[in-house]
Amino acid sequence: MKILQLLPELNIGGVERGTIDLAKILVEEGHKSFVISNGGRLVSQLEKNGSSHVSMPIHKKSLKTFFLSSELAKHIEDISPDIVHVRSRMPAWVNFFALKKLKNKPICVSTFHGLYSFPTYSQVMSFTDHSIAISETVKEYMQLKYKIPNEKITVIPRGCDMNIFNNNPLDKEWIISFLKQFPSVADKKILTMPTRITRWKGVDTFVKLLSQLDDTFIGLIVGPVSKSKKRYLKELKFLIAKLKCENKIIFTDSRNDISNIYKFSDLVFNLSSSPEPFGRTMIEAISCGTNVVAWDHGGANEILSTLFPEGLVKLNDVIQLQETVEKLIKNKDLQPSENIFTVSRMTSETIDLYSKLLKN
Repeated sequence: MKILQLLPELNIGGVERGTIDLAKILVEEGHKSFVISNGGRLVSQLEKNGSSHVSMPIHKKSLKTFFLSSELAKHIEDISPDIVHVRSRMPAWVNFFALKKLKNKPICVSTFHGLYSFPTYSQVMSFTDHSIAISETVKEYMQLKYKIPNEKITVIPRGCDMNIFNNNPLDKEWIISFLKQFPSVADKKILTMPTRITRWKGVDTFVKLLSQLDDTFIGLIVGPVSKSKKRYLKELKFLIAKLKCENKIIFTDSRNDISNIYKFSDLVFNLSSSPEPFGRTMIEAISCGTNVVAWDHGGANEILSTLFPEGLVKLNDVIQLQETVEKLIKNKDLQPSENIFTVSRMTSETIDLYSKLLKN
């Protein structure tokens, strides 16, 4: 097979990670893999793994981007893929108009990576031969919002790389280095929230939780802060000062050693106020053997109902949240089930779908 994936850019993120993971397996199994995006830090890894990359600014949410459809049509004609897989809305629009210019059209597949707002703009993700939903939550949303028939949707959950996220022992040198960087976490019960700093992710709830727990607890907030979210970060720091828990919260920014941080943590949290489409950080933490606490809705419900139901908490029930934390900290025998949401499963099911679509 010859597969072409389209996405905005190849920087850090779940969509990007999934693209890289699938491209790698395609090449390893003898298929030809192509990606078109605006480029980014992961291009070198993509090409090192044997895929070809074409750089096009299909990431910009602008009317001018639509005029790239002729250029994209030429690239599709040159590559002659069996399947074009669109992973984001603006690239999907460019592809939609590009395919109209071609006589011999490849099969078109889309992946709904989120619970998309702006239905008119997002409708393009349903203008394909088949669609992938990353969870049952997303599938239900697709059927409700876009009236996509059941037979045109396949649920393929996201997965994490077990070579990276596993229960192997922590390296002692890493522990020493981490404690030098963050000495205040020594001998504490470590609660970790891996998330970018944005309002709906529930960072404020995490802060309030830490303020209610005793001084044996400390919280790590691991994730980036974009320029547009600096104001919200100031709000969070004001809340932390107001609750007098400055010594119990650490913002680490982005880290490339997140798997080690999961292992070093006592609990990992997902407290998003809106339902997560899936929730990759939860399966990463569970793969590292760490218990997860999350609101009981969306993707968190799907993951934890299967792997660690003891970590589910009724949405916005802060009293139950604190009780769950204290119960899990005391009961060390409670452990998550073995993670079934893996990269190998995700890529295998995607390639099987491609084969099925081509046969039909």
